[in-house]
Amino acid sequence: MEYDEVILGRRSIRGYRSDPVPKGLIEEIINLVMRAPSSYNSQPWSFFVISGEPLNRIRAGNVERMVAGVPESREFRAGQPFAGSHRDRQVGVAKQLFSAMGIAREDKDRREEWMLRGFRQFDAPVCVIITYDRALADSDDTPFDCGGVANALVNAAWSRGLGTVINSQGIMQSPVVREHAGIPDDQVIMKSIALGWPDETFPANAVVSERKPLAETLNFVGFAD
Repeated sequence: MEYDEVILGRRSIRGYRSDPVPKGLIEEIINLVMRAPSSYNSQPWSFFVISGEPLNRIRAGNVERMVAGVPESREFRAGQPFAGSHRDRQVGVAKQLFSAMGIAREDKDRREEWMLRGFRQFDAPVCVIITYDRALADSDDTPFDCGGVANALVNAAWSRGLGTVINSQGIMQSPVVREHAGIPDDQVIMKSIALGWPDETFPANAVVSERKPLAETLNFVGFAD
């Protein structure tokens, strides 16, 4: 694909085919995204790519603990809940997804099942856990750099026909993830990304999240009219 096609065409994928993703293709993608910029070339990230039975154990553990009411244990700070226009956009995309899936507001069972899909990494055949070196945990540049490499990953995957969705629900029970992914203590678990071949029959996959107008976000300073 051309670069513009990737950026404008990519969307978050929440329904996947069960077909396996070749290990060599994942290595190709990661090798490409390693070119993402980082502060002073620190490259703070590591990738734990999980599939098969270890991923099934993570899914089961996440769901079991969340249903049992075990408090979430994200390692990377979540911050305060969204408010104002940020909350409005969060609610907006949720409405788009529920509408696409035909989930009514009063249908608590289907809403709960949708939430649990997130804890199962949307049943994708692959989950990529991005971590960063604990020695850099106090650096604000580190999460910025990891965000950049995550962006590179989802776009590189899309350019090769693979879908992704960046997903915080998959790491809310970090002890489960750390145990079954074999993540050492010197790494902080930051984010999970579901990855696989998109199921084009899954209604939510057609949802394209809205973007705020350019006039609300772009500021030119010092330019002639």
